[in-house]
Amino acid sequence: MSQPTQDAGPPLFRAVASSTRPLYQLLKAIGFTNKIHVEITPEGLRFGADHARVMQGAAHWNKNLFASYTTNLPPAHDNDDDAAADPEPVSFQISLPAFLETLQIFGVADVAARQARSDIDPLVRGNPRLNHQHRGGNGSDAFSHQTLHGGSASSSNGTCILSYPSDGGPFSIILEEAGVKTTCNLTTYLPEMPEDIPFDVDDLSFKVIMQARYLLDALAEVGSISPERLTIVVSRKEPYLRFRTSGSHSGAGAPGVESTVDFKRGRDLLETFSVRAVDRAKGERRWSQTFKFDTIKAATEAMKIASKVSLRGDGQGVLSMQFMVEVEG
Repeated sequence: MSQPTQDAGPPLFRAVASSTRPLYQLLKAIGFTNKIHVEITPEGLRFGADHARVMQGAAHWNKNLFASYTTNLPPAHDNDDDAAADPEPVSFQISLPAFLETLQIFGVADVAARQARSDIDPLVRGNPRLNHQHRGGNGSDAFSHQTLHGGSASSSNGTCILSYPSDGGPFSIILEEAGVKTTCNLTTYLPEMPEDIPFDVDDLSFKVIMQARYLLDALAEVGSISPERLTIVVSRKEPYLRFRTSGSHSGAGAPGVESTVDFKRGRDLLETFSVRAVDRAKGERRWSQTFKFDTIKAATEAMKIASKVSLRGDGQGVLSMQFMVEVEG
């Protein structure tokens, strides 16, 4: 798709950032696929990742993350006669590993890459809060909407220029730091993002908001037995929130080895707790679903940088995880 085109007009998109750290962190959080879907809008960039139609992730770069943000998008096709018509978003796909590697050039300390060389499991790596008890749990706080988190790492004294000159052209990244200028043109591909996994907000079965670090701790604990499945149970009765896995420490899948983490109800543990689902077999308000453990584990990077997480489930059994990540300044 992406052959550079001769275009005398302004680019469809151009943005300038003084730090790539929050940009890198958000993309890393959905790094469970090789290609990501990019959508450019006047309000920011939206990135979508899909894995075999069983897991989808989304990250959003709000235009406020940039020192300057300019778009020259075409008008919507069905509103040609309306001078005030909303512009048509531009979509394409790019290689996520290549994009992440390019952003790292801009003085980003690749902590994740160095940690990956360790033999420690990624759920436990860099997580001093791990509680080595098979039964127990913590959590608190909540959020009303999603923001971004840059952490406490130092920022770079330079500029990062992102641009998309024309439809079908390359996605360009220009990095300038300490007198060194690096230009990278990423090949763009035709957009192939499938439809969103249907999540029925009108049939919401439960909602829990807690600190993301406690969810990370819980998954690290129940993942210590090399499980294949993770069962999540939410109930109005004890245990109010339970994560349960089964397997073996050797990874051979031998039955009889189980790890469970329970969370008690209370604002000091679960800031928001609501259960609407009705388990007709048990005659109580209860939601229980089982997922492949590696699918939930793929959200580990998001848990590491987030301050809070919202867990929601619908009547179809679809699980939604939304992470709040705060930005410096």
